[in-house]
Amino acid sequence: MLRTAVRNVFAYKARLMMTVLAVVLGTAFVSGTLILSDTVGNAYKSSMSKSLKNVAVSVRSQTPPGAAEKEADGRRSSSALDDPLAGELRELPGVTSVRASVRGNAVVAGKGNQPLGNEWGNWGTNYIPDKDGNDSAYPLKEGRGPVTSDEIALDAHTAAAGGYKPGDTVRFATDGPALHKRLVGTVDNDNPQLEAGASLVLFDTATAQKLFLRPGQYDEMVLAAAPGTDYQALTQKVRDILPKDRATATSGPDLADQASKAITERSSSLTKTLLVFAGIALFIGVFIIANTFTMLITERSREIALLRAVGASRRQVVRSVLAEAGLLGLASSVLGIVFGTGIAIGLRPLLNAGGAGFPDGPLVISPATVLSTLGVGVLVTVLAAWLPSRKAANIAPIEALRTVDATPARLGLVVRTALGAAVTAAGTGVMRYVTTLNNSEGIMPAMLGSALVLVGLILLAPLLSRPVILMAGMPATRLFGVSGKLAKENALSNPRRTAATASALMVGLALVTGLTTVGHSAQLGINAMTTKGLAADYNVEQSNHKLPIDTSDKLRRLPGVAAAAPMTSASFTAGDQRATLTGTDTVALGKTVNLKFASGSLADIGNGKIAVSETFAKKAGYNTGDRVEAHFTQGAECKQTFHVVGVYEDNLFVGQALGTTSDIAQNTHDPNTVRSVLIKAANSQAAGLDQQIRTALGDSPLLKIQDKNTLQTERAERIGTALLMLYGLLAMAIVIAVLGIINTLAMSVTERTREIGMLRAIGLSRDGIRQMIRLESVMISFCGAILGISTGAALAWAGSSLLRSSFPQYETALPWGTIGLFLLTALVVGALAAVWPARRAARLNMLQSISTQ
Repeated sequence: MLRTAVRNVFAYKARLMMTVLAVVLGTAFVSGTLILSDTVGNAYKSSMSKSLKNVAVSVRSQTPPGAAEKEADGRRSSSALDDPLAGELRELPGVTSVRASVRGNAVVAGKGNQPLGNEWGNWGTNYIPDKDGNDSAYPLKEGRGPVTSDEIALDAHTAAAGGYKPGDTVRFATDGPALHKRLVGTVDNDNPQLEAGASLVLFDTATAQKLFLRPGQYDEMVLAAAPGTDYQALTQKVRDILPKDRATATSGPDLADQASKAITERSSSLTKTLLVFAGIALFIGVFIIANTFTMLITERSREIALLRAVGASRRQVVRSVLAEAGLLGLASSVLGIVFGTGIAIGLRPLLNAGGAGFPDGPLVISPATVLSTLGVGVLVTVLAAWLPSRKAANIAPIEALRTVDATPARLGLVVRTALGAAVTAAGTGVMRYVTTLNNSEGIMPAMLGSALVLVGLILLAPLLSRPVILMAGMPATRLFGVSGKLAKENALSNPRRTAATASALMVGLALVTGLTTVGHSAQLGINAMTTKGLAADYNVEQSNHKLPIDTSDKLRRLPGVAAAAPMTSASFTAGDQRATLTGTDTVALGKTVNLKFASGSLADIGNGKIAVSETFAKKAGYNTGDRVEAHFTQGAECKQTFHVVGVYEDNLFVGQALGTTSDIAQNTHDPNTVRSVLIKAANSQAAGLDQQIRTALGDSPLLKIQDKNTLQTERAERIGTALLMLYGLLAMAIVIAVLGIINTLAMSVTERTREIGMLRAIGLSRDGIRQMIRLESVMISFCGAILGISTGAALAWAGSSLLRSSFPQYETALPWGTIGLFLLTALVVGALAAVWPARRAARLNMLQSISTQ
């Protein structure tokens, strides 16, 4: 029986080719993801190991509990790491050198005043030259390092992005107005501690201290030690002389362990995302595999019956089919590893071009990756072939005398329909339960309910496909006559085959339609909240920085400004509810935000008196007149009691609670800053006011001055970026669906060779045959598209309550234009997938086809 399985693989290799491609695609994603993850992780660890090579102990400054992160002048609070402490550390036994550094944020302006790097972490630090004028941490590429207060150096990537060369004047900002300094050199920047794509600005030590800290103070001191020094013992000696709660000491090995864990966490999100794509590819591929083996077993039913007649047991037949599937899965997985290696090689530069910033390093293909990919490929293929193998085992020896075109057992369809109805009902019940939960509690039940609904519909697909095919067949019959009618009857003749072929497309379109509907609905809700909730003409903030607390006073004095409302916030918990308290000038807020109160008013808010949003009031059970025991997560005051003086409708620009800026000041580490400022133009004359605001605040490249349209566009771009990944998922689903349709039609043509010959004999032309196959393919694609789109839209509607619990303005709205595009794409896919099978059918010899036995 094993020899029979091997023979069958080679005997039907052409018909199994599409199945091989489906498995290869899924396993290529698995192996490519794992190889990329191992390669990037190894490159990061190598780079980190290189940067930590001479680090015996790292001493870092920290802010004492309850102290302000920034002082009134905007600079960070004083550091305990100073020159006298550096002298003490140098005197410790075994210490050979102490590297003292200052670090802050510095953003370089590129063309059009746009900030270079990314907004998550652009470094500014001091250049520490040796006796030859070189800094070993930042090797020079061009020019020299900065030595005076009017000089800087940049990393080579940032200099190239901004078009800067040594001798140019560079415009940048640290935490306020724009500064201008002369570029004297560029350096290599492969420090793995930097955020991906971040920029680096280097100053002389005195200038860096002046900009970021205090003269003579540092953020970090790195100790190098003589060979043979016990790093842990040295770390303890360092801790003994450090001021309590003002600094921490970590040994080099411990620092490497922490960095390794951070790298693993950093790359895990990308790995999980790509593995989800791989899982979906394999899940959709299951339908192709199962469909292929079902058709092959139907075609080989006489052969299997003869095997049973000469003594093969049912168990041997099952093992033979599963062995055939295992060999197919093994061969496909090997190819998947080869293609996955190519994916990993090509994906890294592609992601780097998008700003990922992965370091260079050798390709890593671990034994675990190879074994995992082989195991997944073989397991998925064998599982997909299990039901067809059971069908093969049920073929009786007497069926060797019957025709191969047996009608599918009605009892099997009845059982499948009953099981599908039960699973769909269970999924619907779970989704009904989800409507009673909030967004944090309902995510996992919603995923479970959606999975059950999809599985149930897959089982019901033979039943559901019939009315859809009949609907598509009516215009096809009218427009194309006999070819259209034959295509409809062919699609209806084997509902299991039609359903299995359409299900691959159905699953992909259901997922993408559901998530696209959620994204579209969320965008409409945000637009509505921005339009209705905001009366201000501009929102002013700084990228990855807060604004000085006096910013609103500066802007209020501008001639074109009617009101400037400072917006700051602090997180707190009240009972079992987490919330954000927004602090502001309530008089100015009344002119910049359209805030509607169900009870109370803005005028009632004062120190210790807050208003709460309707959603938060409902969740926490608060009403006007109640007391709130707020526990803040930062600041000297860990607990404060507030009186609720009003309840307002939810607003995008105000958190769950609204109070004064003084309430925030005593419950945050950073009382001298605000998050943003809302600006209302005088007499609605907003044109040109943004430039006045920029000039008044020093024309810093950090500034973001956004009007309503810009705010909406920014949020739309965030949603659009997420949807792009979903469209990638759709493209992958379409590729696999195309393989499935081609596979089904090609095997169907072989199975219906005699039928096609008879049609040719009674007068149907070659063009008619091609048209019949194309129309059948389009009908199957239409069936998958209709079922997938309607299922995705229904799941999006069912899960809308999760978002509505924290986003009251959210209402499910179907993106009709996008849905129409999805449907059109499915029809085009059906037409293209039929090209090769239709051509093959049309080229069959009439007499040979009729005589086929």
